[in-house]
Amino acid sequence: MDSGGSEGNRRLRYESGERPPLPVALGQGFQLAITTTFAAVLIPTISFRAAGASDALVSWVLFVSVFACGAVATLQAVGIGRFGAGFVMVPAVSSAAIAVTTEALAEGGPALLATLVVSAAVLQIGCSMRLSLLRQILTPTVSGTILLLIPVSVMPIVFGMFDRTPEGAAAGAAPLAAVITLFVTCGIALKATGTLRLWAPIVGVAAGFAVGWPLGLIDFQGLSEASWFALPSPEWPGLDLGLGPVFWSLLPAFLFVTLVTSLQAISSAVAIQGVSWRRRRAVDFRAVGGAVSANGLGSLISGVAGAMPLSTLSLGASVAEITGIAARAVGVALGGILMAASLVPKVRELILAIPGAVLATYLTVLVALLFVVGIKVVFRDGLDHRKGLIVGISFWAGVGFQNDLIFADQLSGVAAVLLGNGMTAGGLLALLLTGFTALARPRPKRLRTHLALTAGEEIRDFLAAFASSAPWGPAMADRLGAVSEETLLTLLEQDGARDASRQRRLIVTARRDRGGAVLEFIASAGAANVEDRIALLGDRAAETSIEEEVSLRLLRHLSASVRHAQYHDTDVVTIRVEPPAEDSPAG
Repeated sequence: MDSGGSEGNRRLRYESGERPPLPVALGQGFQLAITTTFAAVLIPTISFRAAGASDALVSWVLFVSVFACGAVATLQAVGIGRFGAGFVMVPAVSSAAIAVTTEALAEGGPALLATLVVSAAVLQIGCSMRLSLLRQILTPTVSGTILLLIPVSVMPIVFGMFDRTPEGAAAGAAPLAAVITLFVTCGIALKATGTLRLWAPIVGVAAGFAVGWPLGLIDFQGLSEASWFALPSPEWPGLDLGLGPVFWSLLPAFLFVTLVTSLQAISSAVAIQGVSWRRRRAVDFRAVGGAVSANGLGSLISGVAGAMPLSTLSLGASVAEITGIAARAVGVALGGILMAASLVPKVRELILAIPGAVLATYLTVLVALLFVVGIKVVFRDGLDHRKGLIVGISFWAGVGFQNDLIFADQLSGVAAVLLGNGMTAGGLLALLLTGFTALARPRPKRLRTHLALTAGEEIRDFLAAFASSAPWGPAMADRLGAVSEETLLTLLEQDGARDASRQRRLIVTARRDRGGAVLEFIASAGAANVEDRIALLGDRAAETSIEEEVSLRLLRHLSASVRHAQYHDTDVVTIRVEPPAEDSPAG
């Protein structure tokens, strides 16, 4: 029975909803702020400088970028309505948008860029509200593949940072600082079991910083010249509402970037949920949709102010793996630190003063753990030959594109930049292959009815007709009927009352798959997760009534696997049923 089990992160000290001490939350938030600040400063600087932007505009864009990342980090942790995941999510400026941003600035200036970013962000928010429509392709296989490919696309940049050494630094200073950072971080993470483990990454960075200081690795000029408080003069570009030919020619590229940032947000939301609970839980796709919508809202705000679109880093899951802290208070602390950094240049310059070798080592540890998280996500729902083929081909295609080994001479312009990123190229291939797999399945039988006790007989008749068209005997038909009955009862219990007057719509689909049957019960959204409730049966939770427990145990006994995906507007319970031995085609 593959229903989630009771495995989880037993070493987790603070779950998502728990409150760690304030110093701990601030310390973890600062660790995450290191990476975000670098991305929010360096990426816009590259794009706007390449387009010849003025110093005043660059200063304004950097302020907007860091502040917007802080606001989004807070929103992701807290969650307001359908915006925010309710977990520690790490926002950043999208590196995938560097090329298209430079081109938009060159072709139409800041106003055109603002219009393009806002247009793509509005579409992203709209799609996040109906994420259930994409459930067939936004699978753990796709999310896990993207998580595996993020290190592939990030590591060349990270490894390049080892050579970022100031003039006059002592020979061998960078390797020494990197080795000290690595061994201190990993040594604490591997051996410490108490409070010290919470500080493993930041202690490692501090050790590398301390070693690099006397050896000349740290340039304090920017820190000494920075003011304590600064609010740059607004450089609001306005919106170019002419929507001319240049807008329409660049819009597809910005929509492509939005697809990339959405996939990053989805993968990050799946990854952080996997490490935020001591007991393994089903992925809450309401949180996934909230992560995408918050990212879209951040891009909307950033775009209106004239800055670049935002993306989501998956490093929150890595830090939680090392430190054992997944409390959303860390996300609030991260947001506060970033917003302070946007207004207090000395904080920003302190982070930017970290030696390249130290920062590269810190990121190497986090990205390596992210790769492991990706493996866990890939295996979460089982890995058959189809999923294995998708993961394998997509991963190695991403590696090939990242290293300019595939069609490097035949790609040019924006396509070369976007497909030259391993995560983008491999992620799109995983999406296409998953979509093809979904389209190639036999067309399922479908029944539309209401979620009510009175629908039980209608569903049984529907599944009996479905079973009669397959090479199964009456025992399989009886099993399908029993599964449908227990699923219906469980959904009604989840709803809180067996009341047909509520008129909730229910769609039941049935299709054959590898000798068995796959049933889907699609209803308007409910409350509790059926998959989690089945996983809790062994603990005999006090809030579970005897009647509910009987239905859940029967459902677990009769089915090979149960998956419950919860969206804001829809519940989808997917059940795989194997035929009894006497009814199997081979039998």
